[in-house]
Order: sequence, then structure tokens, then C-alpha cells
Amino acid sequence: MAALATLAASLLLLLLLADVCGAAMYKVGELDAWAPPPSSKPDVYVRWGKSRPFKLGDALFFLYPPSQDDAVQVTAKAFAACDVADPLLTLDDGNSVFNLTAPGRVYFTSSQPGHCRKGQKLSVDVPTADGKFLAPSADDQAALKALSALPPAAAPTEALPSLSDSDDDSADAPRVAGAGSVLLAAATALSVLVFL
Repeated sequence: MAALATLAASLLLLLLLADVCGAAMYKVGELDAWAPPPSSKPDVYVRWGKSRPFKLGDALFFLYPPSQDDAVQVTAKAFAACDVADPLLTLDDGNSVFNLTAPGRVYFTSSQPGHCRKGQKLSVDVPTADGKFLAPSADDQAALKALSALPPAAAPTEALPSLSDSDDDSADAPRVAGAGSVLLAAATALSVLVFL
């Protein structure tokens, strides 16, 4: 019981430090769901990945119906070729969080047939602690070339992917929250369990 209490206290301390450091959680694409983009916006994930000031400690939140999709972390080569046969990591619970814990470029796509080739792919650059970006490798260059092959977005002609049937205007708003506050709720729940 004492070990569990120590664990809870340590977790709470880490969460408070994360909140002080300003870590953020970003909902990938700021769409209703991680899914193949509509043909009118094939570069939605490319644009989104370039438009955020990611830093160490931030987190990516992938939201999708678990029976219909997933998010896989892949190498630069696999990303460029849309080869999902051997992912580095598979996230498949529908509410997946990936913590950005190392500097460099990370690559994500879906392992569902055809989704990667339809533009459901994301590349994120994470700077070092002092804000500098690592130089791209030859494999990174090939992956970036694959991203640039996506045509630029045209005027929307179809709706973006959605998890619900509602037309809530708030879905267009940025979905950024302090990771510390999200994790603090988890720590609070764990603390309650410890004291029960």
C-alpha cells in the first residue's frame, strides 16, 4: 500500500511539472476523426503538421472509430512508400495518445488498406530542448517528397470525416489542452483509488 501511495505521489509531481513546462495535447488534424481526408483537402494533415509549434513533452491525440481505423507510427521509408507491413507502434483503441518524448521527425499513417495513399499520413517535427530542429536524413527527404506529391487543397466539396452526425460548429475550433490538466485528472483518479 505504501508503494502505491509513493507511486501516486510521484505521478502527481510529474504531472505538475508537465503542466508548468507548458506541455500541450493536440488533436490530430483538428477534425472530428483521424481518417482519410476528403478529396477536396488531401493535404489537411500535411498542413496541420506544419502549422503547430510542437515541442518535447507535447502529445498527439488520435481520435477514430476503433473498428474502422488505427494510427501506426512508421519509419520514414515506410511512410514514403505507404508500407504499413511492419509499424514501429500500433495505436488501435480509438482514443490514442502519442507522447513526443524525443527530438526528430515522427511519422504516422493508418494501416487500413488504401488510407495512406489517400493522404491519411502525418509527419511531425519535434525540436530539441533548445528549440533547434535536427537535420533531415536521406530517408526523411524521401518522406518529405512523398508529402509534397499530395495536391494542394481545393475548395471543399465534401464534408470532413466525422465521428458523429451532429453539425457542431465547435468542431472547427482548435483542440489544444494542457497535457498536464488531462494527466492531472488521471492522477486524481489514481489517488482516489489509493486512498480507498
